[in-house]
Parts: sequence; C-alpha cells; structure tokens
Amino acid sequence: MSSKTALLEVIALGPEDAQRAQEGGADRLELVADMARDGLTPSEQTVRDVLAATDLPVRVMLRGSDGFAAGDLDALRADTARLLAAGAREFVFGFLTEDNEIDVDACRSLLKELDGAPWTFHRAIDRARDPLAAFDVLTELGCDTVLAAGSPHGVGSGLSVLQRLARRTEGPSLLVGGGLRAQQVHLLRAGGVRGFHVGSAVRPGGWESPVDAAAVREWAELVKS
Repeated sequence: MSSKTALLEVIALGPEDAQRAQEGGADRLELVADMARDGLTPSEQTVRDVLAATDLPVRVMLRGSDGFAAGDLDALRADTARLLAAGAREFVFGFLTEDNEIDVDACRSLLKELDGAPWTFHRAIDRARDPLAAFDVLTELGCDTVLAAGSPHGVGSGLSVLQRLARRTEGPSLLVGGGLRAQQVHLLRAGGVRGFHVGSAVRPGGWESPVDAAAVREWAELVKS
C-alpha cells in the first residue's frame, strides 16, 4: 500500500461474506472464525471456500485461543501448514509475553512456517506495554501491516497513539480498526492513516448476519473520498 492509496479491509467469516465484501468494494479480507472470542483460526474448508468465492487478497487468522499468549505453538504451526496447503497466502497473528511485550520468539517460530508470506500483527499491539516501541520490534520482524485501535478500549480512546504511529515513515503499514466509527475517518486520514478495517460496522444485523454489501460500499467511498 503506497502512502497515498487507501485500503479497506473487511472481516469475513465465510464465502458469502467474501462475495458481499467484494461486491461492496472492499480491497482485502481478514478471514476468522468465532467472533465471540474475537477471531480464531478458521478451518481449512472455510479457507478453500472463501478463496474460491473471491479474488480479493485474504489474510487468514492464526489464533488458537482467547487472549494474546501464543499458547500451543506446535498446534499453531500445524494449523499454518494446513492452511498453506489449502491455499492461504497471507496471515494475521500476534503474541504478547506475560509482561505485555511482543513475543518475538513465538512470532519467529511461526514465521519459519510462513516462509516469507505477508502478515498483519493484530490488535495485540493495543495491549503492549509500549505500542510505539512494539511497532519498532515488528518492523525488525518483517511485519508489513499492524492492525491497531491505539487502545484496548477502541479507536475513540486511542486516537493520540494512532496519530503517532501514522507519522512513522518506516516499518509496517498502519491499519486502523476496533470500534472504528465513520466520523473518525476524516481525522485519521488527515493524520496520515490510509488503512481501515471494519467488521460489525458492515453488519447491521450483527455477527449472526452476513456482511452487507451496501454498508461496505459506503465505507469504501468514505475511506477513499
């Protein structure tokens, strides 16, 4: 993503979401399972179905349990291998230590399985002891995108951190999401943010209902206007 190009990423739970998000003008999907637990690793079949339903880039979540501890790394590596075999080519993950620092060892362990695939470090950064220092660590790890709200409490509480991250001229692209509201987009764009991530905002019927293409279209027009 160039410094001038806006990007809209939409959370998808399955192929219908993928089709509707693409119809609405999304640029990329984040594929997850179980939003009641803030997004876990989807099944191989779901990955295949979604990749067959869209030609958008799809970033697949690697997260085995609630929270931001790596947990069972052997299981995560096995999941990664299976999802690569199913066609996944981009990923999303993020791990913190008990001290709320980036778990570099866990990330590197998974990166060996990814073999150069692009990846997003997800909102675990919002719970890092120092998000700005964490961003530097992620730069060294080769992360190309960081998904952040700037605060565990969402974008509304994290605007100052997001604005500081957006001023970084090197390192990963900043993707803003987590309680993102339409009225915040102009301020964020003015501060240099070009990537936006939405989930419930494009599901007027809640997580039990599919993505609404018209809602995606409104967001696509908003972030690119």
